[in-house]
Amino acid sequence: MSTISNSFLIVVPTLNSYRILPQLVSSLQSQSFSHWRLLFVDGPSSIHHRNWLDYCCSNEPRCQWIIQDSSFPGIFGAMNHGFSFALPTEWVIFWGSDDWAANNFVLSHIFEFLNSSNNDNCDLLVLTGRYVNLHSGFFTRKSSFLPKSFLNSTEFRHSLFWGHIPPHQATLFGPNIHSHVSYSNSFKLSADLDLFLRLSLVNDIKVKTFDVELVHMSEGGVSGIQTRKRLVEVFSAYFNSFGLLWFIPFISRYIRRFLLLL
Repeated sequence: MSTISNSFLIVVPTLNSYRILPQLVSSLQSQSFSHWRLLFVDGPSSIHHRNWLDYCCSNEPRCQWIIQDSSFPGIFGAMNHGFSFALPTEWVIFWGSDDWAANNFVLSHIFEFLNSSNNDNCDLLVLTGRYVNLHSGFFTRKSSFLPKSFLNSTEFRHSLFWGHIPPHQATLFGPNIHSHVSYSNSFKLSADLDLFLRLSLVNDIKVKTFDVELVHMSEGGVSGIQTRKRLVEVFSAYFNSFGLLWFIPFISRYIRRFLLLL
């Protein structure tokens, strides 16, 4: 696994979210690094939303939108659909409609890192993100994985066992891990956790953490609201991966989240 890419694909599932998408698009257009593509995967949205997508993509050639195929159900299905359009040399990022780039230079920093001798030919590049309260405009909590480090598959799985989870919107999936990236239809809210757990079983996977803030995320998304259902899915993901030891990563995960709020 050694391919280095010169470009990025940002996949964004959408559903009548055209009022908030300009912030995401503008944050990419402002990047000092220009080799990116933005792919909207649209659910059954209104004509107003799709008219906006047409307008956006006609004025920005790096943007494209497709209609979500019914064989790819749900938001993670939309991500699977969008991922199928990734070129063999692209690093893929998954964002929501209410996410945006943290600053104008972040893609340039990532590009420089990926083409440096420090990247260790990684397959997953995990950066950081920060949540924003849209009512106050203030940052609330940081979303990160581990301090700057390089992990092999055993170390990656060990970190997941102790409740560390890569921030989904701040993770880049490298070209040579493409064949392993597929979100399960069994999860509606926690398919990202399930995916990371399954990726930790890939023997030669290499994970690099990079202390750069990639994305800002608004609080109050669907997964944050449906707490009970999310807890059930988190239990299921850990049980599928660790069996009767499921309670260790489960409890560790939420202890870490609680500590971040202090």
